[in-house]
Amino acid sequence: MRRIWKWIVGIAIVLVVVGLGAYQFGYKPAQSPKTVTLGSYGPDTQVWEYIAKLPETKKVGINLQVKDFSDGVSLNKATVEGQVDVNAFQMESYLKYFNQNNKKGKLAVLGTTYLEPMGLYSNRYKSVNAIPDKSTIAISSNPANTARSLKLLQSAGLIKLGGEPKNGLYQPRNVTDNRKDLKFREVDDHTGPRLLNDKTVAAVVIGNTMALQSNLNVKKDAIYHEQLNEDTKGNINVIATNAKNKNDPNYKKLVKLYHSKPAQKYIKQKFHGTKIDVNKPASYFN
Repeated sequence: MRRIWKWIVGIAIVLVVVGLGAYQFGYKPAQSPKTVTLGSYGPDTQVWEYIAKLPETKKVGINLQVKDFSDGVSLNKATVEGQVDVNAFQMESYLKYFNQNNKKGKLAVLGTTYLEPMGLYSNRYKSVNAIPDKSTIAISSNPANTARSLKLLQSAGLIKLGGEPKNGLYQPRNVTDNRKDLKFREVDDHTGPRLLNDKTVAAVVIGNTMALQSNLNVKKDAIYHEQLNEDTKGNINVIATNAKNKNDPNYKKLVKLYHSKPAQKYIKQKFHGTKIDVNKPASYFN
């Protein structure tokens, strides 16, 4: 028994010495990857599923689980309630609108991803100037996209907006100059592309997610589209989380992963350049 105990003590001493020596020379035991659940929907889900499989994601110690949602409202609520850690689907102005109207919790921006230009499409007219007086233009009924639609029409020179926007979002009542006497038909985002063949509608404002799902390329098929500038700052898409988690270092890694070279190469090829890369910190919106 004494010999056995001597062997046990000796082996323990050797293990301790070897362990201390290894630590001294910089060896550290491998840590388990951090599981992060990200919610998205539409084409963006495909992007994050691709990022989840990248070697770069594994290297930074992230096990990324991607959940697909059918709409943004439920996804934001799931993020506030902790059902998902992070989400990536919305523009900054929509996040701001959600925060103003949600009393159960707030979201915070971790960083930016891209600008998807919103476009004005028409199967009947080849230019903005060709749209006749008294025409009907279909715009989004989603409050954030309604405001964005109207700002797009303003930048195209069709209308002018004025007055104080409600919750920072313009509505048709804010149209102060309508030189062509245009009428606005507010429709669900999913309905917009189908109205391109409706003879009662001259043109349709369509967001890029719906355009992509309808095989439309905003740079080739739209008669007018947004440009990346100060006026479209609020239209930049962001990665968001519950406000209490905004400083989580693992969540912030997702911003760098999105802007990594392999991810950007995939996005450019997959979406034909319709997602314009915008790499800005959260403070960009302050």
